[in-house]
Amino acid sequence: MAFNKAQEQAILHRDGPMLVLAGPGSGKTTVITNRIRYLTGYCGVDPSSILVITFTRAAARQMQERYEKLQEENGAESGRVSFGTFHSVFFRILKLAYRFDASNIVREDQRAQCIREMMERLDIDTEDENEFISSVLSEISMVKGDMLSLEHFYSKNCGTEVFQKLYQGYEVFLRRQALLDFDDMMTMCYELFQERKDILSAWQKKYRYILIDEFQDINRLQYEIVKMLALPENNLFIVGDDDQSIYRFRGAKPEIMLGFERDYPSAARVLLGINYRSSIEIVEAAGRLISHNQKRFPKKLEARRGHGKPVVTRVFETTGEEVSDIVEEIRDYHRAGLQYGDIAVLFRTNMGARLLAEKMMEYNVPFKMRDSLPNLYEHWIARDILAYIWIARGSRERKDFLRIMNRPKRYISRDALDSPRIDLEKLKSFYQDKRWMLDRLEQLEYDLGMIKPMAPVAAVNYIRKAVGYDDYLREYADMRRMKADELLEIADQLQESAGGFRSVEDWERHMEEYKEQLLKRNQELDSQEDDRESVAVMTMHSAKGLEFPVVYIPDANEGTTPHSKAILDADLEEERRMFYVAMTRAKDRLHIYYAKERYHKKMEVSRFVREYL
Repeated sequence: MAFNKAQEQAILHRDGPMLVLAGPGSGKTTVITNRIRYLTGYCGVDPSSILVITFTRAAARQMQERYEKLQEENGAESGRVSFGTFHSVFFRILKLAYRFDASNIVREDQRAQCIREMMERLDIDTEDENEFISSVLSEISMVKGDMLSLEHFYSKNCGTEVFQKLYQGYEVFLRRQALLDFDDMMTMCYELFQERKDILSAWQKKYRYILIDEFQDINRLQYEIVKMLALPENNLFIVGDDDQSIYRFRGAKPEIMLGFERDYPSAARVLLGINYRSSIEIVEAAGRLISHNQKRFPKKLEARRGHGKPVVTRVFETTGEEVSDIVEEIRDYHRAGLQYGDIAVLFRTNMGARLLAEKMMEYNVPFKMRDSLPNLYEHWIARDILAYIWIARGSRERKDFLRIMNRPKRYISRDALDSPRIDLEKLKSFYQDKRWMLDRLEQLEYDLGMIKPMAPVAAVNYIRKAVGYDDYLREYADMRRMKADELLEIADQLQESAGGFRSVEDWERHMEEYKEQLLKRNQELDSQEDDRESVAVMTMHSAKGLEFPVVYIPDANEGTTPHSKAILDADLEEERRMFYVAMTRAKDRLHIYYAKERYHKKMEVSRFVREYL
């Protein structure tokens, strides 16, 4: 197999640290597997002294299979090279030191239940419990992985004191149950190596050569352990692309890769700068975009495949027109002989795919979601607004009334609701000595009377503006330290959906059909084996590592990409890296679209579009 000069330089590197900057489509897996073969086949290195670390089990398995196939083609044995994720490698070390086994690893449902129980004890009230739990666990992980001081950590989900109680309670739960989470595997491994130099020395002697893939995604704690493990020889071979670091929310620190040569001044560096995947037009446009990031290794990439079609950038009046056009173009591609599986549509968030999914279902275009598509109509904001409509139309279910009675704040007490069905007259008699409460209840009664005869879209608009539900969302966002725009957009999506139906009955029928179709689609996620027959619909995060002949990036608008919550320079640089990753998934055709208007609001074109043009 012929290698280019840079690939050859990386493969033939013998001893000491090396930094391999691997641009998109530059053959990094080829380099890693052939370097292992070079070390074992030509340098006489014992295969069992080589450790290859990746970030996912799938990547470790793929790397191992590629290496074994390479050995087989060359008539050599695979040997005992160790392939694994950071977690599997660290757990192997802890198993031998502390006799841990799989039963000591905490399950995700146990972690969630622990936080849920503490929320009850601390009287934490939140609308989306699952989202809150997931966010808090992610922050706990960040504190551990970044080796941060709990006292100085600022939670984005709750007050500092509340977060500290949740963190400490979670830690007590793990210790009492003799359980450890994935981050504990790292912290305990770090502490073990710090305290037991004999154990560290044994592992250093075992793994004399360490190769790390996707190094740009490493966190502080993982790096500190690897540095200890690589001593004293420092045969540390790291491969990655700082321009493709898109996991800061998981604790990834691209600056670690940028500072590698400061930690290892003798490190060799090579740039895998030839892109074998994409056309010149795509590579150059992506290069112009990413050059706007300040904190990166400057690099010039060359496209080996030659010229192709220009990047298509189009503007639409509305997101509805944008989605309709994408579906029609996909059908045109298919009629021209392209398989559906050759096409991908990449969104910034999985919620962004809803309109496209509905349109594809309508036109029977087969698609496969890499991420489970959340059902808009089951979001808590949708359930609140629908509860208003149902009560206005005669429902007296206690559960429906509980959803809306204090959204916005009316100070209605649960004590006033003493039966499964709500009687507004009885409620008024409960507050008969409080004139200000009667005024509120009469206003609610008036609002429900106004909503009752309205068409769906008018009802949603009245609830949001006249009743004051949007004001409630702003207050809630402020309390949760969120951007109100994120919540208001859910209400916008619901209002837009309502606009397509003349009656509440028609709208409810659509919701039920959509729920059934969505359930079917989400079940197909695991069961579907042949991806060639379905358009790939996924987030930019999920697209990393994949490639497609045709790629669409819709919603290239400010507030979507870059996302509205990206405020700091570091956030904006990560958003730009994400857009770069999305662009470089395309091999032959890249379509980037944006709309002037979404949910009757004016939209601006993303700065990223201006940067690559």
